[in-house]
Amino acid sequence: IQAMNDYSGAVVLISHDRHMVELSADRLVLVDDGTAREYDGSMDDYIDFVLGRNQPKAESKSSKSDSGGKGKKKARSSKDRAKVRDLKSQLSKAEKALKTSVKPAYESLIKLLRQQRKAAGTDDGVWRLPKGKDFYNFALRRTTTTQLTADEVHQTGLREVSRIHGEMREIMKAVKFKGNLASFFRFMLTSKKFYYASNKKGRNQYLTDARKIIKSMESRLGELFVTLPKAKLVVKAVEPFREKTAGKAFYDGPAPDGSRPGMYYANLYDMADMPTYQMEALAYHEAVPGHHMQIAIAQELEGLPKFRRFGGYTAFSEGWGLYSEKIPKEMGLYSDPYSDFGRLAMELWRACRLVVDTGIHTKKWTREKAIAYLEENTPNAEGDIVKAIERYIVMPSQATAYKVGMLRIEALRRNAEEKLGEKFDIREFHDVVLTNGAVPLTVLDDLVSDYIASKR
Repeated sequence: IQAMNDYSGAVVLISHDRHMVELSADRLVLVDDGTAREYDGSMDDYIDFVLGRNQPKAESKSSKSDSGGKGKKKARSSKDRAKVRDLKSQLSKAEKALKTSVKPAYESLIKLLRQQRKAAGTDDGVWRLPKGKDFYNFALRRTTTTQLTADEVHQTGLREVSRIHGEMREIMKAVKFKGNLASFFRFMLTSKKFYYASNKKGRNQYLTDARKIIKSMESRLGELFVTLPKAKLVVKAVEPFREKTAGKAFYDGPAPDGSRPGMYYANLYDMADMPTYQMEALAYHEAVPGHHMQIAIAQELEGLPKFRRFGGYTAFSEGWGLYSEKIPKEMGLYSDPYSDFGRLAMELWRACRLVVDTGIHTKKWTREKAIAYLEENTPNAEGDIVKAIERYIVMPSQATAYKVGMLRIEALRRNAEEKLGEKFDIREFHDVVLTNGAVPLTVLDDLVSDYIASKR
């Protein structure tokens, strides 16, 4: 709240040609080709930079005084002067917007939030609200696109947490770790061997290794799929101008017209958030065989309305993403046991969501109890846990979609394998899942049933 009340913290982004200008009360930051740098030069020098007449640099006083007035600038053309007037007009409008619109709006929001904080209680779940139980049951059906009850989701979460803990203990034995699961969690979270250096070299190494993982998987996609996307995939670091607030890793779909590839973004702002043992699972989830396959294939489908090509259901899309983390295990990947732990740690986090989300909203768990559950059962950092629980409190049911979706896809696959026997083809099964666009899980049930009937 204090930061929002600080005028110097407010910014306005102005797009000018290929440059982005971040203007605040006390600084000007240029964002050029994804690189952000603070600009200390004069406004005239910046304008010349925009016009392509020079490259702005932050100059020291001594360098300015030593110039001796040499190097007079060429007079601007009438076209350049028009650009200057336009740019100055934009900057003037931005400054006015900061002072007369943005700042008062934030002050009003701060005042409201302070009033809300005084009235807030400690009962965090929607159970406390009129018809709260009915609301949550509806939210759960909408999110999961199933008829699962809150208690069924809760018990499923508890079972999955127990199973995953068991698999993690097997990895502890494999690497000859001495201690209990909690101490293994601390080791994985704090050991420097699992983190690249927080510098340019470390960040470049992370991107290099992530690209190798994806290239290796791309070479084997024919083992898993009949239909492959035409769109290419690019691996990039999240740009400096947004890395502080962006997620850990995410995927941006390709342009529908093919002018831009799909993008797998890794947020390398704080390398302590990107352990190497999670690198494989993140790449498989966000890139291939995960969201790139799912989203790019859907966009390229012909004969379907746009809402089916570009729309989505979280349980389907994130269920596929989580399922995609596990497929490489069946292919002999995750050869490093620590990487397999990373896969399990990410699956464990989604399983715990089933427990705490339903616990908060139907079993009257407090915020503190939910935080304690994640601290005791996952290897995640305390800061991540607190932010997650506060997200689950204000977004009832949303976090259940991931694991419910994965479990449903796995169940449908097992059913197809059992009924078809030798006729089952994993490539055809994945085609059924991905070549109809994002669908509710109940619709996916029908699609797989039709596939089974067509093969018998």
